[in-house]
Amino acid sequence: MRTDYHIHTEFSCDSEAKMETYIKQALERDIRLLCFTDHVDLNPEDYGYNYYNPVKYFEAFRKVKEKYREQLTLCSGIEFGEPHLYADALEHLSTYPYDFIIGSIHWIGNMFPCQKVREQYSAKEFYTLYWKEVLNTVKQGGFDALGHMDFPKRYYGEIYYVEAEIKEIFERLLDKDRIIEINTSSLRKGHNETMPGKELLQLYADCGGRYVTIGSDAHVEEDIGADYEAAKMLAEGLGLRQVVYRERKRVEVEW
Repeated sequence: MRTDYHIHTEFSCDSEAKMETYIKQALERDIRLLCFTDHVDLNPEDYGYNYYNPVKYFEAFRKVKEKYREQLTLCSGIEFGEPHLYADALEHLSTYPYDFIIGSIHWIGNMFPCQKVREQYSAKEFYTLYWKEVLNTVKQGGFDALGHMDFPKRYYGEIYYVEAEIKEIFERLLDKDRIIEINTSSLRKGHNETMPGKELLQLYADCGGRYVTIGSDAHVEEDIGADYEAAKMLAEGLGLRQVVYRERKRVEVEW
């Protein structure tokens, strides 16, 4: 079954896309299971700081869910930035009836991997700081899947890591019965692999990881379901299984 479990709508600061337009595109592309995962950004440096409104989100979500309930399955979610820094806010949002929560790292303090930061920090230097933040957020928990775990790759175009550090991240993640996503957005941005790519996914499998979600990270309607087949082939080749989340519970789905 084709799914897309990472989608941004007008309730994210960086998207103007409508839920209903996504749904119409999904039906045309035979995608029958979607999750809208809008940004929750609480870093004051982020231009989406405090943009997200869960009440308005659920008002819109419930309308389209009812309207299209006979045609596809719609799930509610958020992509929560830096969960380890804003644990109380995440706990509060978790009282809303979300099906799925992605935990992501976009910021290291006041640094985002924009051009200015890339001019000051090499990929190795930035990743060294980044992996520490990822480990801290995995230790904190509160989410279901770790989003685009090698996120700086989207901007640096390369990756740096120490295998022992990545294994610790995966071991901590799996101890909490959490998983990772395969995010395909990097393929649309000129890169030759998903986030994460084959090397890190192999380490995940070696550490006992069995499950993944797949998400396009779409911010415009045309990108829904993008490169799903590439993610599917990658996961299947490593023996990983596709899952979705319903009411914060993991559900395995057939390819």
